[in-house]
Amino acid sequence: MADNAPPFNRRIARTLSTAVALSAMIVVAGCSSTRQGSVATHASATSQAYAAPGSGEARRAVSSWGGRYEQNRQDKAAILGYAEALRQNGQISQSMAVLRSGVITHQNDREIASAYGKVLAMNGNFSEALNVLQRAQNPQTPDWRLMSAEGAIHDQMGNHERARSLYNQAMKIEPNDPTLLNNLGLSYLLSNELPEAEYTLRKAAMLPTADSRVRQNLALVLGIQGKYGEAEQVASAELDPRQAEANVAYLRQMLSGRG
Repeated sequence: MADNAPPFNRRIARTLSTAVALSAMIVVAGCSSTRQGSVATHASATSQAYAAPGSGEARRAVSSWGGRYEQNRQDKAAILGYAEALRQNGQISQSMAVLRSGVITHQNDREIASAYGKVLAMNGNFSEALNVLQRAQNPQTPDWRLMSAEGAIHDQMGNHERARSLYNQAMKIEPNDPTLLNNLGLSYLLSNELPEAEYTLRKAAMLPTADSRVRQNLALVLGIQGKYGEAEQVASAELDPRQAEANVAYLRQMLSGRG
């Protein structure tokens, strides 16, 4: 436990809750492109590299996937791709509507149900999100992605022990997955158990398939503990100079609000 760690203020706690939801989306969206390859094991048809909301890249993805979706609204890849593009561009309500329609069309599809549950949670509809994910789960052949998704929602609701139980169950199916370790690390971060969060996120960041967002979460943990130099070094890794400068500026701004 981290009794001597700096306390969170409400602003940081709210930001971290969002971080859990977003990092969980790494699992649901399928894959996130990195220099080493991709994270998770979903089909590459819907893989999308991270794009900042409102950026030209994000808008182009919305336009491209939107065109494909309009050609065939029952196409699973188009449903997932368009919903993910909308989500990345901050269009959560529209993403939710696309996935709601997709769940009706593909009633037994775990991947669409999982994506829908995540977006519901991002919109604050926690109970409905849990219902969607639990209905999609099969106890005889459990899906570790659904477990991770459910765990992320429990973390947002403050049920950290339940969340960690789900992450640990998922890791028995998919050991050493960086997205699971990332969510577990953020769970410790949300409950202010900073040494545990740092240890878990370091472990996740060392894996060859770790997404760059895992390292950004590690940088956040380091910064909150006052390890500013290392935090900036981690935050700047593998990014172009402009993005690195923006990330470090955001980290500094966030930490300046700590009480």
